Amino acid sequence: MKYLIILGDGMADEPIASLGNKTILQSANIPTMDKLAAMGRNGLLTTVPEGLHPGSEIANLTVLGYDVAKVFEGRGSLEAASMGVPIEDGEMAMRCNIICIENDKIKNHSAGHISNEEAYQLIDFLNEKLGNDMVRFFPGVSYRHLLKIKEGDKRVSCTPPHDVPGTPFRDVMVKADCPEAQPTADLLNDLILRSQDLLSKHPVNVKRVSEGKDPANSIWPWSAGYKPKMQTLMETYGLKNGAVISAVDLIKGIGVYAGLKPIEVEGATGLFDTNYEGKMQATLDALKENDFVYLHIEASDEAGHEGDVPLKLKTVEFLENRVVKPIFEEVSKWNEPVTIAILPDHPTPCRIRTHISAPIPFLIYKPGTTPDSVVKYDEESAKKGSYGVLNGDEFMKALLGQ
Repeated sequence: MKYLIILGDGMADEPIASLGNKTILQSANIPTMDKLAAMGRNGLLTTVPEGLHPGSEIANLTVLGYDVAKVFEGRGSLEAASMGVPIEDGEMAMRCNIICIENDKIKNHSAGHISNEEAYQLIDFLNEKLGNDMVRFFPGVSYRHLLKIKEGDKRVSCTPPHDVPGTPFRDVMVKADCPEAQPTADLLNDLILRSQDLLSKHPVNVKRVSEGKDPANSIWPWSAGYKPKMQTLMETYGLKNGAVISAVDLIKGIGVYAGLKPIEVEGATGLFDTNYEGKMQATLDALKENDFVYLHIEASDEAGHEGDVPLKLKTVEFLENRVVKPIFEEVSKWNEPVTIAILPDHPTPCRIRTHISAPIPFLIYKPGTTPDSVVKYDEESAKKGSYGVLNGDEFMKALLGQ
């Protein structure tokens, strides 16, 4: 048996008035997902343990069966693993967005989804002006980058920028959780303010403004931590090997620590225009060589952050038609059976444009297993599934039959 998780980041939602008080999943035309739900078993999964922030880092670690309270060390260290940036003893890593601030408020978390080429120029410039033996920036994808600080103290409170669009940025700057962390908080806030002065004058942003685009006029560091200590999925569940496919460094980094081989797909953007067909083919190829494949598609989450209902609906139907349908049709012809699970990591409701902690709907189609009574894949139907509400590592154990 081989195992495939297809994760549509943030695709769960709330009932939406413009869709007749249906959710995105209830409104989307997703016959293959519905078929898999009808042929498989369904349920809800609590991906964000009580008291933790509903970030993709927390939710995806939970999906893969990790005890987040024991292993989580911030997004930065996970993304560093994907980027091949080592985290040494005494170093703190942080996700570092480049964002758009307008009228002293956070306009968006992505600087209008700035291109890799533009972002690399800005990160190089920041290293030249702000980098030193203690502070170093590393380029990632689009607006998602990495900041490493030697002797940094992770006991700081940082606000994810995608949680607070429209908020005065000074209201959500870094705060120390204890007196010992105050120097780290002061350093991070100083970097934010100095970056704003530097980036506003950079030719990349001058050109973006002239073209009517959002400037990338501030850094925003968040999710601090040290190097995590995680068992691989092979050590935990006895799998032989596995692969992870994602456009997002965070997910690839989780995969690296989980013992999964990251597979790059040309044209994978993390947005609605990602290379769905390339990811679909890479998944099929990876399944031929691996026991386990984790396919992550970011597009629905980004549409949710934009509050764009028609776009989010389109991303779910793209996932159906360009990924789920062709994968299911192909693996159905194989001699070795493939178990397929479909789920989001967390809801990203268009109404509030950020993540929430509500349990997410999942389906597990395992050839030869007696199905439950659910016939559609969506938030309400999953409540009637035979798995009920799972927590912790129960989803992975259900997937793998353990």
